[in-house]
Amino acid sequence: MINIMAEIPEINTSDIISKYYYKTIDIVFAVILLFITLTMIVGVARLFIRLGELFQKEGITGNYLYIFSDVLTLFILIELSRSLVEYFSSQRLPMTPIIDAGIVFIIRHIMIDLFNHKLETNSIYALSVLLLALGAIRVSTLIHFRRRNANERSETHDTPAKS
Repeated sequence: MINIMAEIPEINTSDIISKYYYKTIDIVFAVILLFITLTMIVGVARLFIRLGELFQKEGITGNYLYIFSDVLTLFILIELSRSLVEYFSSQRLPMTPIIDAGIVFIIRHIMIDLFNHKLETNSIYALSVLLLALGAIRVSTLIHFRRRNANERSETHDTPAKS
């Protein structure tokens, strides 16, 4: 008697679900990256328009704030897009560019609100603590990354070469 069930390959549903899940995540991140790229293009165009306005007006103090804000916003978008591009090559989101974008966003917020005299003392303390925490996370990831790279280099030099 022939066993028919032995000829049918076993289908693992968790592998199928994982495949569609990761494919969906890739598509979502690709769409987000597309929108960030379009936003950066529009932002750079608006930055050049504001630069033209800067030369036309006599008072430049207020216009510098907008240009500075636009440049920092573009930097945040660049950092976020870098983290999404990194996701496509390693299938994981790197924390460093995201933390860098968060730090720049907080500094941007502080500078704009301080310039406009809208920042209260309690907000300054809260944003300072948040900035300190993000800075500590950033430094700790940098230290961890350097230690890991040093360990990997020492392991590759210590292992004998295979012939």
